[in-house]
Amino acid sequence: MKQHPHPDVNDINLIGVLAALGDPVRLHIVTTLLAEGEKGSTEFDCQVANSTLSHHIKQLREAGIVSHRKEGTRCFVALRPDIEEKFPGLLQSVLKFAD
Repeated sequence: MKQHPHPDVNDINLIGVLAALGDPVRLHIVTTLLAEGEKGSTEFDCQVANSTLSHHIKQLREAGIVSHRKEGTRCFVALRPDIEEKFPGLLQSVLKFAD
């Protein structure tokens, strides 16, 4: 199975990250990943169709917030550790004030 491309850490920018976080479904995905760690790509309780969920995960991956890996027929999503290194405390701050 072909892996999806991920942006280089040097290509991740604040505007792209904030734009990706500007959607309630994507905020829910990031909140879940912060609380629970890596999850299967269909294991998020977002009340949207799987195709819509895939779209939101793609937006987060392209913004550099999550990594996406395939293992056999399953896909897994996790927060990129280098997002915290590039923007320390950003995700926690955004999620704190998102409620």
